Amino acid sequence: MKSSRSRSLSLTGCVSSLTLMAAMFASQQVAAHGYMDSPPSRAYACQQKLNADCGPAEYEPQTVGEAPKGFPALGPADGKIASGENALFAAMDAQSPDRWHLTEINDRNTSFSWFFTAAHKTTKWEYFITKTGWNPNLPLARDAFELTPFCTVEGGGAVPIDGAAGGNGPLKQKHACTIPGDRSGHHVILGTWTIDDTGATFYDVVDVNITAESEYEPDPDGWKRVSALAPTQALMPGDSVKARAFTGSAESAEYSFSVGIDSVEEGKPQNWSLKLAQAVNAADKSVRAGVRNAEGNIEPIKGTNIFYVKPQTGVTSYQMQTIMVPDPDAYMHVHDVKPQYVLEKGRGNIGFTLMTNKEINVDATVYDANNKSVGTVKQTLNASTEQLVVPVISAPGEHTLKLIASSQDGRENFQEAKSLNLTGDAAEHDFDFVFPEGVKQYKAGTKVLQPKNDKVYECKPFPFSGWCSQYAPTANGFEPGVGSNWADAWTELN
Repeated sequence: MKSSRSRSLSLTGCVSSLTLMAAMFASQQVAAHGYMDSPPSRAYACQQKLNADCGPAEYEPQTVGEAPKGFPALGPADGKIASGENALFAAMDAQSPDRWHLTEINDRNTSFSWFFTAAHKTTKWEYFITKTGWNPNLPLARDAFELTPFCTVEGGGAVPIDGAAGGNGPLKQKHACTIPGDRSGHHVILGTWTIDDTGATFYDVVDVNITAESEYEPDPDGWKRVSALAPTQALMPGDSVKARAFTGSAESAEYSFSVGIDSVEEGKPQNWSLKLAQAVNAADKSVRAGVRNAEGNIEPIKGTNIFYVKPQTGVTSYQMQTIMVPDPDAYMHVHDVKPQYVLEKGRGNIGFTLMTNKEINVDATVYDANNKSVGTVKQTLNASTEQLVVPVISAPGEHTLKLIASSQDGRENFQEAKSLNLTGDAAEHDFDFVFPEGVKQYKAGTKVLQPKNDKVYECKPFPFSGWCSQYAPTANGFEPGVGSNWADAWTELN
């Protein structure tokens, strides 16, 4: 049924531009978009060409991470925190020690800033950081983070830019925060921007390498606390763990320590922590690991041990490195990838066979020649052989099937890429986006493919074009070909 606005348009044949602009402005206040630009979010680093194989996130970092407010009780599901649980940005959820560019943090008193493409009244910003001993091989989950933010900045319901709600620009004032003193090395910082008058929060992850010196002052006896070893990862025989000493950004071999794991019992987190701390103290150097006992001495314990150094060492931090030996019999084999697949009106299915003898989480994504994701599937295989199909919407040409998989404990990591060619028909009309991909970029003349009916729609000229970018799953009146008022904003291309 047409809205009163639509009926008015049809009855009078004209409406003043001022009235239309006012209506669009009111509608635009529902939308909010932005990203952390310093240090750069994972998605913004894609746009800056610091990261690769990012899919659509490279083109719209301002949209990545939008999900319900209320973290950690609510918000995106574990394993999908980086994408905001949006399948369009699933590439952001890939996780390994070297998958993403790391921004160096050389000062614990650091600042965070955001850029807003559609600023909005704000409740607050919060910053969370991964725990010491977190496993970078596993998908990001709540268990990986300290769930109490190390920094909170209140928004007070104000617009965070110099300008009105809905405008764009940088954050008025950067957020001055202090990185916890016991964090060093590779970590992930989760920044959340909570909108004041909607149910949304934007979740931005930042990949960092913390090289800043510890914030702690030396104790009266000269020992200075620089890092904490909080073990969380169970290890297996043949694995090893290393405490890497750093003097600023340079590693010091002299003050680094490593121990191997000889048994399942020794691989329990509290036990290998004790073994490593004992090895540090047995070296009789100007480094100690443990906790202060009743007499004030630094003694190793089963559990979290603190690293202490004497100033003459120059050591500013320790970074923990666990080296897990892959199972030599573990495998992931990709079969039956055809040299070409056929599209019908721009749609196709990339089918193949995947074989594994481990329980693995698989992320299969197809990229076009411009490195843009045109289809993705996530699936868990439990030591099996299965047929996988990735539905794609694209145009004929060269494509790449990229597979990233990891075992449940992060021990096994498999990656493989296969080239293939798509032939056949493109969509009847060229299009810029598959709806709702890139919805906030829609403007007059933008053409989108509606996957619900395989038709292409073109955004109408101003002043109607403002409605093209107004979309949310619960407010879809202008969704092309589907929404109750779609014809106010779109023209169907026959």
